[in-house]
Amino acid sequence: MTLHPEQLRALDYLKRKGTEAPVDELRRQIAGTFLKIEKAIDAVPASLREASPGPGRWSVHEILDHLVESHRPALGQLRSLLEGRSPETPAIPASLQSADPLSRPWEKLVYELDRIHDTLWDFLRDATDAQPMDVRAPMVIVLKVTRPDGTLERLQWEERLDWKAFIQALRVHTLEHLSQITRTLEDLGEPASSQPE
Repeated sequence: MTLHPEQLRALDYLKRKGTEAPVDELRRQIAGTFLKIEKAIDAVPASLREASPGPGRWSVHEILDHLVESHRPALGQLRSLLEGRSPETPAIPASLQSADPLSRPWEKLVYELDRIHDTLWDFLRDATDAQPMDVRAPMVIVLKVTRPDGTLERLQWEERLDWKAFIQALRVHTLEHLSQITRTLEDLGEPASSQPE
């Protein structure tokens, strides 16, 4: 299968910034990313949490639900990788949500995401550059590629990643949804200056 240039760039990024990166650098990046999204979530006005900026677009509440639902099973996969075992679970669906996201209390979702971050950080804190790199976990990667006519197309595929690339992919996923939160609030009329940096 011929890969799009965007796919090649994404895989190269995961190799350079994940597979080949020292664990200390991964720790630094993960800590910064988790702090940014936790601050952004804490700053969302209560009146805008469940508001959708348009048809088919998620509210911040739904984005938060997605992060909890998708990162929770990723913890088990990461644990297996760090123990030198390829996880038996399938790749996590790209748009995974709970059955009824808006029925879940905001505070409970925030608490659960914090616990997920704490657990992932515990895994990463104890990891070393000597951890096995020959085992892989499946991950769905989603990005936009340019068609021959210049329009953008959403593309997703499954890639098997070592533990460092897996963590970097989780970080990128978090950053993508941090940007989504910012866009959502801006489209709802929340000034960018009132959002966390």
